[in-house]
Parts: sequence; C-alpha cells; structure tokens
Amino acid sequence: MGLRLSWCASLRTPDFPAADYEALRQRLAGSTPFNHLGWLRAAEAALQPGQLLQVLLGYKNGQLCLCLPLVRQREAFGPISLAVVRHLGYPLSDRIALLIDLPGNAAGKVLRAIRKHLPHALLQLSEVPDGAAGDNWLRRWASRSSTFERRLTCSVPVHRISDADRQEVSGDPRYKLRRARKRIAACGAQVRRVIATKDTISELLDAISAVEAASWKGDDEVGIFSGEQRRQWMYQAFTALAGEGLVCLVLLELDGRCISYRLGLLERGRVYDYNLAFEPAHRDLGSGRVLLEEFIHWGLDDGWQWVDASRVSLENSSHQLHERQTERVDQWRLSCYSWRLDGIALGLALRCWEWLKARLPTPAASPQ
Repeated sequence: MGLRLSWCASLRTPDFPAADYEALRQRLAGSTPFNHLGWLRAAEAALQPGQLLQVLLGYKNGQLCLCLPLVRQREAFGPISLAVVRHLGYPLSDRIALLIDLPGNAAGKVLRAIRKHLPHALLQLSEVPDGAAGDNWLRRWASRSSTFERRLTCSVPVHRISDADRQEVSGDPRYKLRRARKRIAACGAQVRRVIATKDTISELLDAISAVEAASWKGDDEVGIFSGEQRRQWMYQAFTALAGEGLVCLVLLELDGRCISYRLGLLERGRVYDYNLAFEPAHRDLGSGRVLLEEFIHWGLDDGWQWVDASRVSLENSSHQLHERQTERVDQWRLSCYSWRLDGIALGLALRCWEWLKARLPTPAASPQ
C-alpha cells in the first residue's frame, strides 16, 4: 500500500490521532520534548491572527509515518511581505525532530503536497540537528528548491554524565564553584531538586516567572514568560509535560523563596537545560554553576546520561556547560525557496547578497 497523505487543521481536536502520533514520536530516537504533543498543542493555542496551522499526516500500511505541523504566515522582506511556512513551535522550541519514518523516495511527493496546500515563497525549518531522521529528505528537498540555504544557528555544548563527575571539577571552574558554594552557604540559601507534577507546576511557574521578570530577561522582554502569548504557551506546555514527569528544576531558595533556578526538560535520560534566571540582588552568589552541577549530580543519582544546553548563541556563548562539555550538537536553519515567482526572486536576492558580501572589504582590526 502506498503513502496516503491528508491534512487536518488542529492538533487539539478530539479526532486528532494522538495515540498514533505518540507511537510515531517514540519510534524516532531523535525526538525531543519539543515534539511532545502537549508542547505543540500549547504552541497552537498561542498562535496569533494571521498565522494558519495545517498538519500534514502520512499513513502507510495503516500506520502513521509522518506528521508535520506547519504554520503559514506573511513576513516582511524589505518593503514587501511574502508567505513563509515554518514548523509549529518557532521560535521557542529549541530543537525539533522531523517526525518522518519513511524512505527518502517519498520526499518529493510530500514537498509537492506542502507547496500545493500551503503556497509559499519560503519553507524554513529552525533548530534541526545534525543526523536528524529527515536528513535524506532534506537533501531531496534541497534539490527540488529554487535556492536552498543551510545555516548553522548554534553549536550546543553537551555533557555526558559519567563516574568522573563524582570528583570535583578541575581548573578554574573548581575555584568558581567553591566560591559560589561559600557565598550561598554564608547567606543561608538552599538548593532543592524538584520533579514537577500537574498539582505543583502552577506554583513553581509562578515562582520562577517572578524571578525571570525581575532579571535582565524580564527588563529586556526576552524571557520565555515575557508577554501574554509566551506566558500562556509556557504555562500550558509545562503543565502538560509535568503531567508526564518531564519537567525538572533545581531551585536556589532563601527563606523558602526562589531567588535563582534552572529549568530542565527530561527525555530519555537527557536533561535539556532550557531556561535559567536569578534575582539581580543575588547576582554575586554565582548560583548558575552550582545549579548546573546539581543537574549533573542529580543525573548520577537517577541514571541520566546527558546534560544538554538545548540552545546557545552562535557567537560568544557564555553558557556554563562549555566548561564541562564533552560533545556538541550542531543545529541548523534550513531554508527551501519555492519555484513560485516570489520564491525565485527571494532566493536570487539571497544569492546576490551572499555574492556581494563575499567581495566587501573586511573591516580592519582595531589597534591594541
């Protein structure tokens, strides 16, 4: 039996094949908490006017083998706006797996279906890791695009937890950790590990969102809880994930009140270090390293294999996991420009810019 494709308009309706979706997600080793149906349903609830969700389902021999929740919207490119299609969850999902369990010879049929149902100038997938299940598909999609761009967005530090972590870390991080522990002990603060549940998650989110609001992330409105749209998304998503036991936190508390935290998502022995913040009044404690080490020690106690930074800045990343890094995960932004006139023109503009940029003089280094 061949591949049968169909579209649906929501992940939240009773007739969405949730059990089939979860079976597909579990079959694919690269799936992450950001592919969890609870996370994506929260992302759908946070969509804004002008954003259209369409979910492409693919069945073969009666089994769900493909699910791509795609959002179409118009975005500005200079003085004009063009249709862009992205995977649901952008920009707050740190890493996605394309839920595709099919051979690459079906890639052309699927891309044609997307272009017909969701006409666009650009299909863009963000935070796709090396070795993703759909790599073969993406190569085929690239060959069927008027222009294809593959740009590195971040190199994520990852730490493999091992018995060596029972020993004190060496080098400069050792002294930074010792100083931080002394300051924390001197002020009487305590570190606490928490696996959130549906009953406790709301109170925990209230506590950590208040810390984020007081931090520079709140001041700059770049936090995961900044604005009603993001706040709604995060509360609904973490509530769903907490119901599955996937939300873990390490909290630094003073007099029973959270003053610093790291929020992680736990999946298949890997904790994704998704978010952290601290109150400005307690910045001198240096709590970040202490809480990160607590994740590592927690992993030793509970048999986790990895601590994963989830996403970092491409340049000048200050994530403290760089000090403990044993491996890395490269994540990419993949851009497929269509063969519509607007897609061809947009891809041509990109190629012209890249050609021009390569020929511009390099700025001279500043004198020392």
